[in-house]
Amino acid sequence: MAARRALKAVLVDLNGTLHVEDSAVPGAQEALKRQVSLLVFLLRSAPVTIRFVTNTTKESKRDLLERLTRLGFDIAENEIFTSLTAARNLLEQKHVRPLLLVDDRALPDFTGIGTDDPNAVVVGLAPEHFHYEMMNKAFRLILDGAPLIAIHKARYFKKKDGLSLGPGPFVTGLEYATDTKATVVGKPEKTFFLEALRGTGCAPEEAVMIGDDCRDDVGGAQDAGMRGILVRTGKYRPSDEDKINPAPYLTCESFPEAVEHILRSML
Repeated sequence: MAARRALKAVLVDLNGTLHVEDSAVPGAQEALKRQVSLLVFLLRSAPVTIRFVTNTTKESKRDLLERLTRLGFDIAENEIFTSLTAARNLLEQKHVRPLLLVDDRALPDFTGIGTDDPNAVVVGLAPEHFHYEMMNKAFRLILDGAPLIAIHKARYFKKKDGLSLGPGPFVTGLEYATDTKATVVGKPEKTFFLEALRGTGCAPEEAVMIGDDCRDDVGGAQDAGMRGILVRTGKYRPSDEDKINPAPYLTCESFPEAVEHILRSML
């Protein structure tokens, strides 16, 4: 890994790190919202570029921003980079017409992409579409040569009522049935993290990633040359630190603790 340089960028996961659905982590307490907003302000003033990076496929960037604003987070749209954006970029590069297995609320991020007579399959988190008829349609398209594109392959994610299956098991099922491999565009892919840094003038070794997913957030970032901070909120499970090699640069109880470490020790 290249020698470390001064910290120039902080990438922050959203669901599980700043919020779980419609509640701020670890709850919706006003004190926590104020603390997070203050810490984000301090990061921006460092000066450090901040990007909020997410694998969410449940809603468009516009809806996500509205959700975060309702929760009291002061975040600008141009500070958010999603796996939906990465997927759209790939579809435009490949000039394909996708069968979109994504939540209906995510469809606005694909406006203008032709979907008639599909010749590609795109899988996000779409519980309402994960039924036999739709999965079989995707299976047959892939058998006929359509590329399989996974917006991400997360095993599970955190909801207010507990952990829930992510798109990864369904992507893996299609890979197994068709004897093919999906192109993955979201975390933990190296290209996702590099795209998130595009335009910041920041090299990977000048960035740190904060997230609750040891493999996708921390492991992916560290494989891309960044440092990764794991937070014990959201989908975190005991001993997650042992699931990747190298281990996380740091493990913290929460996002505020992670930012306090950055402000105290990394700038």
